[in-house]
Amino acid sequence: MKTISKNLRHLRQLRGVTQELLAEDLGVTRSRISSYEEGRSAPTIEFLIQLSDYFKIPIDILLRNDLSKAQDTSFIEVGNKRVLFPIMVDSDNENLIEVVPVKASAGYLDGYDDPEYIEQLQKIKLPFLPTGKHRAFPIKGDSMLPMKDGSYVVGRYIEDRRDIISGRTYIIISKSDGMTYKRVYNQIAENNTLLLVPDNQTYHSYEIPIDEVQEIWEFTCSINTQEYDEQELKLSSIITMFNSLGVELKALEKLVK
Repeated sequence: MKTISKNLRHLRQLRGVTQELLAEDLGVTRSRISSYEEGRSAPTIEFLIQLSDYFKIPIDILLRNDLSKAQDTSFIEVGNKRVLFPIMVDSDNENLIEVVPVKASAGYLDGYDDPEYIEQLQKIKLPFLPTGKHRAFPIKGDSMLPMKDGSYVVGRYIEDRRDIISGRTYIIISKSDGMTYKRVYNQIAENNTLLLVPDNQTYHSYEIPIDEVQEIWEFTCSINTQEYDEQELKLSSIITMFNSLGVELKALEKLVK
């Protein structure tokens, strides 16, 4: 009761409407809205359905989660069927980043739309990030050298898939591939797919149907959890890495001569 009362008042204020206007939009009396906001009575199932449709927020989130930390109305919709948590802020109004740990990454595809799963993720703050919803994902393998296995990529949530810019790197969450970090080329207009290209060219590029994509997070920054050793920083090591990527070095050799 207390949660839905708080959420109703907060969402109405974020929308910038009075109790009278909200009541008019929902076809109820102002006193009924006031009663729900003050917790003097419990909303009916029919009213909760109306409220869910009006704010485009699932009923379970309205009932079970405190939405008062949302700083604006930028709830993220996916297929008009679910909503990610609003941007979380701390007491200083700084954006918080949810961190998907390695142990929890395997279950992310099952829990990414579960409020309880998202709530239990640890949170960090990086004050230099741009505005938007951010989440940190663990990197596995070496397909995106020089990004090391075990590093974290912080991504900004992309709501509109038309905003995918070819050649940039993204975390892609899909039904068939799970969680992967690749350089992405937008082929939606041509054949309704994304082309995922690893920077380490010993791995193959592949296409994925856009309909299988659950979430897209654009690279914002990375957090390396391992120190580079001396060998990795030597010129010979760098040349070896470029050779493994299939980079042509003849032009470089001419310049050196």
